[in-house]
Amino acid sequence: MKAAEAREMSVADLRDRIQVEKNNLDTMKLNHAISPLEDTSKISKTRRDIALMITILAEKEKQN
Repeated sequence: MKAAEAREMSVADLRDRIQVEKNNLDTMKLNHAISPLEDTSKISKTRRDIALMITILAEKEKQN
């Protein structure tokens, strides 16, 4: 996800998306522990996306 895409989202959408991505990350980690994923970089990309969305959410909440 690009920062510009996240900035266009509303606060409620960001919160929902963060929760969905956290659930996806947990699932990926579990699946990777059982049988290795083909592309392990997806885990770090998902973590970065979550961090980006949390940062933008904090910025938006601070503005209000």
